[in-house]
Amino acid sequence: MGVVLRSHWNPMGESVKPSPDILRGTLDLLILKALSFGTAHGYSVAKWLEVATDDALALGEGTLYPALHRLEERGWVTSSWGSSENNRQAKFYTLTRKGRRQLDIETAKWRLYAGAVFAALDSSAKP
Repeated sequence: MGVVLRSHWNPMGESVKPSPDILRGTLDLLILKALSFGTAHGYSVAKWLEVATDDALALGEGTLYPALHRLEERGWVTSSWGSSENNRQAKFYTLTRKGRRQLDIETAKWRLYAGAVFAALDSSAKP
C-alpha cells in the first residue's frame, strides 16, 4: 500500500500514491514527529498520521516498518517489546535524543522547502 493520498484531498477525486521523490524525507519526518509525543507502536504511528492529516494520508505496513527499522539503524529511535492496549505483543518505538535533534533539523528544512514551493505557486511573475 505505501503512502496513499486519500481521495477527499485529491481534486481528481481518487486515491493516489505520492511520488517517491516527495516521500523520501517526508516519511521519516512524519514518523519522528509522531514519536515526539512519546513511545508508540507502529499501528499507533500509522493511526496518528491519519488523524493528524485529517485522513489525507494512509501509511501501509510495508512502508512503515522498513522506515522504522531505518530510523532505528540511524540511532534516531530505539525499540523494545511490550504489550499493546489489547494485550498483544508489539514493538514499541521511542525517539532518542539524536532523533529529537534530527526532527528539529528536518522540520526546519521542510518548512523552508514548503515555503519556497508555496512562494513559487503563488507567484504571478512570468518566467
